[in-house]
Amino acid sequence: MAALVRALLRALSCQAGVTQWTASCSGLLQTATVQGQCRQMLCGTFQHLSSKDSLQPPEEKVGAFTRIIEAMGFTGPLKYSRWKIKVAALRMYTCCVEKTDYEEFFNRCQMPDTLNSWFLVAQLHVWMCLVRMKQEGRTGKYMCRYIVHCMWEDVEQRGKVMGINSVVLKEDMRSMVENFYAALFGYDEGILSDDHVLAAALWRNLFNRNCEDPRQLELLVEYVRKQVQHLDALSGEDLLLTGEVSWRPLVESNARSILKPLSPVYNDEGL
Repeated sequence: MAALVRALLRALSCQAGVTQWTASCSGLLQTATVQGQCRQMLCGTFQHLSSKDSLQPPEEKVGAFTRIIEAMGFTGPLKYSRWKIKVAALRMYTCCVEKTDYEEFFNRCQMPDTLNSWFLVAQLHVWMCLVRMKQEGRTGKYMCRYIVHCMWEDVEQRGKVMGINSVVLKEDMRSMVENFYAALFGYDEGILSDDHVLAAALWRNLFNRNCEDPRQLELLVEYVRKQVQHLDALSGEDLLLTGEVSWRPLVESNARSILKPLSPVYNDEGL
């Protein structure tokens, strides 16, 4: 009899233990499920925030009418009047050709003093201005178009002043146009990549594949990097209204130091 009672108690205790263990396990499973749902919600939130933060600035929003007329080749409404943008573009191009020490470029890079060498140095500075102005939306892109327009007019005028035959000048300009857009592609790739890619672009375009001194390439790579950083520090509004650009020297004692440039002064007319 005593043995039977002990057996019954043992069975009941085991059943209670199993019930308690089952309840505990179900509680743990529920807790784990809730924690898993919380983790999923948190991960989804963090992924949404990270993807939102990693997005590039949105393009400038334009209406359907503006998109239609621009698709037809016309220019839609801009932030400032077109004549102001054209004046600023002309001034920016003038800064590219008048504030650059071409003699120092020719001497340090061992380039011949020719119209083509002048153009190669000028197009490098024009490209850096285009890179900066493309960050200013549709108005900046319109300004880029007029900067390039000013450049080709200047090249043609210089060729005529130098007495180059009109047929020869036309062929030379056709070759310059092809080389210019090829250089833009190479420089864009170089500025977005490491110094090796940028050096290769400079070797192909600025030096015409004729550079055996790596120190010259190193000097030009450093020059481009610091100039792009210098232009990024300029106010976009000031550039759109004045087009005033300053250039850092080709050779500096402390080339890595970036000094914030002074803001240009302009009146209500944008002049």
